[in-house]
Amino acid sequence: MFLEIFREAWAALGRNPVRSLLTMTGISWGIVAVTLLLSYGSGFRNVLMYTFEVFGKGAVVCWPGTTSEQAGGERAGKAVRFEQEDADWVKAQSPLVKRVTLESVKFKGISHEERLSDTAIRGVYPEYGEMRNEVPLEGRWISQEDIAERRRVAFLGAILRKKLFSGTPAIGEAVRINGVKFTVIGTMDTKFSDSNYFTSDDESAFIPYTAASDLWDARYASVMLFEPVAPNFEADAMKQVRAAVASRQHFSASDKRAIQMFGRMEFKPIYDGITIGIQALLFFVGALTLGIGGIGVMNIMLVSVEERVKEIGLRRALGAKKSHIRGQFLLEALVMTLAAGVIGMLLSSVITAAIGTLPFLGPAYEDDSGKVDIHLTLSVVTMMLSTAILIVVGVISGWLPAMQAAKLDPVEALRYE
Repeated sequence: MFLEIFREAWAALGRNPVRSLLTMTGISWGIVAVTLLLSYGSGFRNVLMYTFEVFGKGAVVCWPGTTSEQAGGERAGKAVRFEQEDADWVKAQSPLVKRVTLESVKFKGISHEERLSDTAIRGVYPEYGEMRNEVPLEGRWISQEDIAERRRVAFLGAILRKKLFSGTPAIGEAVRINGVKFTVIGTMDTKFSDSNYFTSDDESAFIPYTAASDLWDARYASVMLFEPVAPNFEADAMKQVRAAVASRQHFSASDKRAIQMFGRMEFKPIYDGITIGIQALLFFVGALTLGIGGIGVMNIMLVSVEERVKEIGLRRALGAKKSHIRGQFLLEALVMTLAAGVIGMLLSSVITAAIGTLPFLGPAYEDDSGKVDIHLTLSVVTMMLSTAILIVVGVISGWLPAMQAAKLDPVEALRYE
């Protein structure tokens, strides 16, 4: 029965091929708009989430402040300063903290031959690299041996490396930090992070914490960083860290001014809301465009009902049920819509392949790698959403004409001129 109705629906569309083709063009254009907008929205979200997560998925930065509450016999206004003992105490007292480290930062001149840059020199420990996602493009990251032997080695951010070495090799070369010779052991690819402190990682030089202690007084760290055992434990881990430092330095564990913390998870819902909102808006615009094509299908089907009144009356007189008439016209609308949708999806795949990448943040970073540009791809989710919209549009477009055809009185239909 279904195949018979399908053949009749297909034959009906072929009776006026030009009209059917023009109507299908509107649907095809609508599905191209939907798929391209969904693809753009997905690429936009991927770039923003990449720049958000590249900072370090779990890293929480702690800045020392001053106490605002009296506790343990200490007056308010006491300066909090991070020492190695604080990091060790946090490790011992905070089960929700996976790892913790100190960082000492000074702005100093770093030079190679006649090239000079005044930027952030960061004294760090090996675990800092994993926590902050400092991935070497060339060479290696700082090791435990570098710390133990107080080696004068440096790891350079991408922009700093370009300033000092341009296109020449940097690994094994010497740079001078505040006049002291350091050997370059590694360089980093452009990081594209949307969050920084002091300055961007791309413009920074990283050296062993012990080597930094030889250049300046690094007893008190600039910041302390920790990583919770899992992202969803970030808020509880913050409380444990503040409580641990508070117990050692004798201030209230509830005093948030004593230690100010910057965690990523509290901002992730904001990023999710922005990107999902943009995707929803683009989806809505594309769906409206497809809906306009659906109105065209509805108009054509209503015209088709008017043209085939006698045919409908004859079929009813010969025993066709209302459900058969309704099913045929509804299926005609679906066949037209889905056929046009397949054409539209094929066009979308050709267009996305031809466009490939659209500039986004690449020009701002003077980068041509395409990492932070929008890549247009037709994902499975995009195809499924587009198909679902097509079916809905087809059903809505064909329902009114199908109901109108099914309601026709057979006697009156046969008399229709």
